[in-house]
Amino acid sequence: MLLLLAGPFAATLLIGACGGSSSGDSMSVVRDSIGDTLIVRTVSGSEWGGAEGQLVPEVSVGVLDGPVEQIFGSIRSLAVGANGTLYVMDGQVPAVRVFEADGAYRTTLGRSGGGPGEFGSPDGGMAILSDGRLAVRDPGNARLQIFDANGEASQTWPVVAGGFHTSSPMKRTAGDTLWTPVLMDREVDVSDWQMGLQRVAPDGAVTDTVAIPESGYQTPRIEARIETDGGANVSMNAVPFSPDEASTLHPDGWFIHGISDRYAFTLLRPGGYIRIERDATPTSVTAGEKAEAEAEATRNMRSTDPNWRWNGPGIPDVKPAYDEIYTAMDGRIWVLVELEAVEQDDPDYDPTDPDAIEDRWRSRYAFDLFETDGTYVGRVPMPEDVSRYPRPLIRGDQVWAVTRDDLDVQRVVRYRLVPPGVGTD
Repeated sequence: MLLLLAGPFAATLLIGACGGSSSGDSMSVVRDSIGDTLIVRTVSGSEWGGAEGQLVPEVSVGVLDGPVEQIFGSIRSLAVGANGTLYVMDGQVPAVRVFEADGAYRTTLGRSGGGPGEFGSPDGGMAILSDGRLAVRDPGNARLQIFDANGEASQTWPVVAGGFHTSSPMKRTAGDTLWTPVLMDREVDVSDWQMGLQRVAPDGAVTDTVAIPESGYQTPRIEARIETDGGANVSMNAVPFSPDEASTLHPDGWFIHGISDRYAFTLLRPGGYIRIERDATPTSVTAGEKAEAEAEATRNMRSTDPNWRWNGPGIPDVKPAYDEIYTAMDGRIWVLVELEAVEQDDPDYDPTDPDAIEDRWRSRYAFDLFETDGTYVGRVPMPEDVSRYPRPLIRGDQVWAVTRDDLDVQRVVRYRLVPPGVGTD
C-alpha cells in the first residue's frame, strides 16, 4: 500500500531561472522536503522557456498496397534493438516483422501454431535482452517465446498465464530482468482485481511477483451485471474523463505512481522519493464530448444488460490532470496529457442506424517531459495520427509509434524529438 504524504514541510526553496528559448518565459520552481521525500513543483515555465518541441517523422514502415511484409493487420507491440532494429508484432498473422533502422525489411519471425517459434495469441508484450534475444509474450500458448540474436527460436518459458491478454507492455530493467503484468488473484470478483508484475530472470526463472503500487483511490465507475446460472456477466468501466491511478515501472527498477485528480506523481526511488508537481489549468470537457462519451458508455453497458441505466457519478466538467505516465529507455519521464478536443464532421455516421453514435470530437494529446530530478523540460504535442496503443517506445530523442491514417492503414513511424529553436532539416 502506498502511503500518501502529510505533515509540515521541513524546508522550502523557490528557484527562478531564465528559460532556454527565445520566448523569454521564466521558469519558477518550488522545492520542499518532508522526511526522505523531495517535492519539486513547477509553478510556471519550463526548461525550454515555455515553448514547445516537435516530433519530426524520420522513417515510416507500412503501406496500403505493396509487399506483404509491409502491410500490417493488427500491430500488438513494438521492440527496438540497440542498433535501431525494429521488431513489429502483427497479431493478425501472427508473426514478428523485423526491419533495419532505415526501415528496410529484414525477416519475419514465427507463425501461427503451438510449436517452437510459433504463436497462439500474442498480445502487447515484447522486449529485447542485452545479448540480442527477443522475448515475445504469448498468452495463447501460456509462455514467453524466446528468439536468439540470429532470429532462431531458442527457448520457450512457461511463465505466462494462459488466456490473460493485456495491451500493457513487457519491460526490461537492469540485469536483463523482465517484468510482465499478471493478475494477483484471478478468483476474486472483477471489481477487486489487483494487477502485479511478474519478475522473470534472464534464464526464464520466475523470481517473484510484485504488486503494482495502489493508494486505495476509488476510480468512479459504472457497472452492468447480469446474473446467470454459471455466475454473472459483468461489464465495468471508469466514468469517462474521471481521474485514475497511474503506475509505471522505471528502467532502473522502481515505480512511479500518481493519482490524476491533480498534476502530481511520485518517483518511489530507493533511498528517497521525489514527488513531481506542476501547476496547470485543467482542460474543460465540452458538452459535445460529454454527450458522445455518455452515449458510447451506455451502448457498451447495454451490450451486457439491455435495460441498463446510468448508475455511477456524472461525467466531470474537466479532464484529468494527466492520462498516463511513460518512461523512456534512457529514464526520462514522458507524461501524456489530454488537450482540448477538436470538433469535426463524421462522414461515417449513419443516422438511420439506431446503434450509431456520431463521432464528432477528436481527442488531442501532448507529452510533458520531466527529468528524474523533477525538472520540467517542456511540452511536445503528439502527432494526431499516433495511436496510444501499443504504447510508443522512447529512447533519447527518438520515438517509435504506431499511426493510423484516414483509411485506417497502420504504420510504424520513427520520430525525432526537436527542442524549440532547433531547425528540423
